[in-house]
Formats: sequence, C-alpha cells, structure tokens
Amino acid sequence: MEISLIWLACAFALVAVLYSSVGFGGGSSYTALLVMSGMSVMLVPVISLACNLVVTSSGTWKCWRAGLYSDAKVLPILALSVPAAFLGGLTPIGEKPLIIMLGAGLLLAGLQLALTSMVPTSHQAERTSSISTWIAPLIGTGVGYLSGIVGIGGGIFLSPILHLARWGPPRKIAALSSAYIAANSVAALLGKSLSLPSTLFHWEILSKWPLLLAVAAGSLVGHRLLLGRFPERVIKGLTAILVLTVAFRLLARAL
Repeated sequence: MEISLIWLACAFALVAVLYSSVGFGGGSSYTALLVMSGMSVMLVPVISLACNLVVTSSGTWKCWRAGLYSDAKVLPILALSVPAAFLGGLTPIGEKPLIIMLGAGLLLAGLQLALTSMVPTSHQAERTSSISTWIAPLIGTGVGYLSGIVGIGGGIFLSPILHLARWGPPRKIAALSSAYIAANSVAALLGKSLSLPSTLFHWEILSKWPLLLAVAAGSLVGHRLLLGRFPERVIKGLTAILVLTVAFRLLARAL
C-alpha cells in the first residue's frame, strides 16, 4: 500500500470517529481530503458517498436499537429526499460545473458549520418543532437533491436547519441525521455510479478499499460516543476550516 494512501486512511479514520460521534457521516471532509490528495473530481463523490454509507449505516442501526427513532419524525424527512438524492446523483454534469457545484456546496456547508460552531448546543430533553409536517418533505427534497449532485450525504445541511427549527432533542436530531445521510448516500451513490462514464469507473476506485476499512473502524469508536463526549462545537469549527479551505481552492480553480 502506498504511503500516501496510508496517511489518507488514517485521516479518514479520525474523521469517522469525530463525525460519527455527533451523528454525521463525514462526507464533506472525505470530499475535501480526496480533492487535496489530487484525485479526479469526477471520482471523488463515489468514494466519499461509499465511506459515508459505511459510517452512517452502522450508526443508524445502533440508534434504532437504542430507540432514538421513536417519535423522531423520520419518515416525513425521508419521504422525498431519497428519490431526490438519486436524481441528483444521476444528473449529468461536466467536470467544471461539478467543481463549481462542489465548491459552492462545500462553501455553504463550511459556513453552516462555522456559524453553528459558535452557538452552544441545547441539551434540553424535549423541544417543540416550529416546522409544519408538510414542509419537512420539501426540506428533505431540496437538501437531498443538492447532496446528490455534489456527492455528500447532506447531514451538515439538514442538521442546522432541524436545530434552528427545534425539530427535537439533540440526540434525536443526530439519529435522524444519521438515517438521512445513510439513505441519501445509497440513493446518490447509485445515481453517481450510473452517471459516471465507464472509462472512469476503474481500478482507481477499487484501489481505495482501505479507506472503507478505515472509516468502519473509526465509526465503531465514534458511535459509542454519539453526541456527548467530544466537544461538538470544536469538531464543527475545525471541520469548517478544512471544508472552507477546499471550497475556496475549488472555486478558484474553476474561475
């Protein structure tokens, strides 16, 4: 295994620990790291989504067994987001537009992470939602489609909205985000795989299998610490710096 891949796997494992501890998959940071490693931008979403799926699928299972989905209002959010994520992944897009969309998506994600890192997380037991039930599918649809295009799970877009809307207590929002990312990652990964030119779907993707093992190992640790042990605001702040750096680099590259 080449040295650069070993270091990348170590970085992915650390990202998986940190993100899974707060209910996220880590897609934005995987994407940022892959772009910084020099990988073709067209291949980045496929690997990032696959890693996202590994992390959040096990987290979703653990949250379900812990009863965090009872009254979490998961279905209204997922109702239209999954087909929207598939359509986003399936949407044909050239390399330059993808770079612009990816840069803009990471810029938005980084700004959201930076802003929410400055706001203390409320740990009150129950909170009252200010979003009507019929609006939830619309939120899920918009975030799902954008996430499918840029190749990330969308939890970092959705979670701040749910916190601001007081959709539920923090642990249930983290659990919902995990399920949302897992479902959207499956749909977007399928769409992206079908939309990739056959010449691109080759050994370069398969050779990155150690990254899947790395995030699987990292998520085993992170899910034991789900929402509470690591300082969430610090994680978001550091991640925002990384994501914003790559976002500006991508946008500068496209202009």
